[in-house]
Amino acid sequence: MDISEVAVFIVYLAFMLGIGVYFFIKSKNGGEKTYFLGGRKMGPWVAALSAGASDMSAWVLMGLPTSIYALGVGQVWISVGLAIGYTVSWLVEAPRLRKFSIVANDSITIPQYLTNRFLSKSHALQIICAVVFLVAYTIYAASSLKACGTLFNTVIGMDARVAMYIAAIIIVGYTFLGGFSAVCWTDFFQGMLIFGGMLIAPLFAVGMLNSASSAPVPADYWNAFADWKEVVSGLAWGLGYFGMPHIIIRFMSIRSQKELKKSAGIGITWTVFIVIFAAAIGIIGRMFLGFSEETANGELVFISMVRKIFPGIISGILLSAVLAASMSTADSQLLSAASSFASDVYKPVFRKNKAGDKEMLWAGRFVVLAVSVVALVIASNPNTGGIMDLVTNAWGLFGASIGPSILLSLFWKRFNFKGAIAGILTGAAVDILWIAFLSSTGIYELIPGFAAGLLAAVVVTLCTKKPSKEVEKLFDDAVNYNDAEEISQSSEA
Repeated sequence: MDISEVAVFIVYLAFMLGIGVYFFIKSKNGGEKTYFLGGRKMGPWVAALSAGASDMSAWVLMGLPTSIYALGVGQVWISVGLAIGYTVSWLVEAPRLRKFSIVANDSITIPQYLTNRFLSKSHALQIICAVVFLVAYTIYAASSLKACGTLFNTVIGMDARVAMYIAAIIIVGYTFLGGFSAVCWTDFFQGMLIFGGMLIAPLFAVGMLNSASSAPVPADYWNAFADWKEVVSGLAWGLGYFGMPHIIIRFMSIRSQKELKKSAGIGITWTVFIVIFAAAIGIIGRMFLGFSEETANGELVFISMVRKIFPGIISGILLSAVLAASMSTADSQLLSAASSFASDVYKPVFRKNKAGDKEMLWAGRFVVLAVSVVALVIASNPNTGGIMDLVTNAWGLFGASIGPSILLSLFWKRFNFKGAIAGILTGAAVDILWIAFLSSTGIYELIPGFAAGLLAAVVVTLCTKKPSKEVEKLFDDAVNYNDAEEISQSSEA
């Protein structure tokens, strides 16, 4: 155990918790819009890096590089799919989603937006989405907590479960206190740390490679086209972005359409570099470290590389990137789950819209605690699979269920409420059934799930009554939305 590494971790965790306390004091008089969406006042840099950091959890430092390290260059197609999907989501989905969410009664959550988009008084869509969110986010958060446990166990020998509990307390602490603003600002700093760590480690490893130290690599390792299923499944990861609530809600939080364009440039650049670095860590790690079953099974290629190259205090700083990646995703997922339950189920269903701001905040905070406890149980179970396995399942469920309906709501005027429900239910069902019975095919469940959800949404929409004139008008108003005041404010800033 290196004391300097431990000291760096402690300072880092204290800093993250301090941000939560700061925003708790600053915004304690704010309402649910402030807690769950930051009052739509996020600047381009914070929104962009927060979206990226909440996306790229520890799996991009541990799971993805180790998959490439162990299985070969064919796994790089995941990086390619992520880069394409993220770019398209910022350029195509983000501008419309921000405008549509404002016109649709200033919606602050994705389920609320989908319901308001169709001017529906039914809570069915909100409840269905909330259930999907709670399931997927609990699995996703478990992967982040498991990464924290692996990190502390590997670096300082701490029991993995104890490490998970400590990480959960810190994450829940600043999310519980500071809400969306705390989450975005911690993600901003963590995004920069992730970028630095993933850039520096492979560069130094390459500099230390030579013909004598380079480990032998089998020839078939370099074949990126060995299996068409690997190529197609890797590219399909990009579909997940269209339905990833904790990422696309950042699109809704940006101050103006003008600043959204700036955020897109920052966010796309950051993410493209990150997925390139992830691939580089896996490939260079294979040559630098050689193959090890322990490294592959523990998803430790980044951690092993950093600890082999750098002295204690520097490795502590770089390994804090794993903490940053874990925490930046877990906090966003906890807040999204909380906002969905509090705003979309508790307030309209259980309280019949009688809950005040203070009650809503505490309802959301209760969900943060509840999801964290269940995520800890899942992460502590050795039979739940590795970090990459958990993320793969959660990512597929979100993309297959939410993605098709979000896209159709933004670009198809004829799309209706029943079509949205059919798309979400079908996409989720096919995704889960594929995991249960057809995972052996080697085809990522997101592909059939997304296709089935899209088909069901279109077919049910065409077979049911077209939207009312009021809903069609809302669509037209959202497409043509151009708030002169917000543009003026953005220019002055």
